[in-house]
Amino acid sequence: MQKTFKPGQFIFEVGILVVIFTLVQYLITSGLLNQYYQINLASICINIILAVSLSLINGFTGQLSLGHAGFMAVGAYASVIMTTYMGMPFFVGIIAACLAAALAGFIIGVPTLRLRGDYLAIATLGFGEIIRVVLQNIEYVNGPAGIMGIAKMSTWPWMFGAVVLTILVIVNLVNSSYGRAIISVREDEVAAELMGVNTTKYKVLAFVIGAMFAGLAGALYAHYFYIIKPETFNFMKSFDVLVMVVLGGLGSTTGAVIAAVFITVLTAALQSFPAIRMILYAVILITVMIYRPQGLMGNRELGRKTFGRLWGERK
Repeated sequence: MQKTFKPGQFIFEVGILVVIFTLVQYLITSGLLNQYYQINLASICINIILAVSLSLINGFTGQLSLGHAGFMAVGAYASVIMTTYMGMPFFVGIIAACLAAALAGFIIGVPTLRLRGDYLAIATLGFGEIIRVVLQNIEYVNGPAGIMGIAKMSTWPWMFGAVVLTILVIVNLVNSSYGRAIISVREDEVAAELMGVNTTKYKVLAFVIGAMFAGLAGALYAHYFYIIKPETFNFMKSFDVLVMVVLGGLGSTTGAVIAAVFITVLTAALQSFPAIRMILYAVILITVMIYRPQGLMGNRELGRKTFGRLWGERK
């Protein structure tokens, strides 16, 4: 059944976004939000984009991808080449990052998404490592040393707009007829094929869109942290994003957002203890798999209706 447009709900949601944006912008411009918190805020925004985009592939489509950092690397380097090397505006760099990452997703998706399960995970993991090694051997981008002195163009408006755009596109895609076909692949791929769903087409579509937004996150990352190196986009980065998706719940955009915020804050608090951070990751994953295998949110979403229902129950 198709959802009807509700002006009241739309105004409510836009109002919430405007309040959040204005409040944070005021805190930044007034100096109440120091550099440390601004860096963590930028990391939260980037990780939300990565987690929501990977959730489309791993959660809604049911395909285990372990190479998301590779798409992020493609986007980061493509944007820096456009802005730093060619002197293009940041907007052009973002477009180049999204297109380059989407093209990489298409190239890797067409041959590998015919695979399933562990074979697909190994293929995507190999792709991420291939990207990293190739970048280490390209002199044009300084090889293992990476690119330094990148102009800081990723401001709060860019970050906030990118997060809203990512969530808006993913949520609307999932709620469309394409989304129902994508979810049918996750539920039972054989049954979906028998019902006439072109499973390869929809898996590639989800893979390309997920890769495109990973490229967007890479562009924002590169133009905020001044430097990018191939080693930044190794397997551990893909693993971090995977932990967010699993912790939030496979099939929940809200869960991916909540988990991205939680993991980013936890990482910032433990950045002086990297060994403990990895132990906590393992403990979190084991605990979730034992006591909450569907993740924090499962396949549920938080929205205005949910809050209204909770408020009604309390009253």
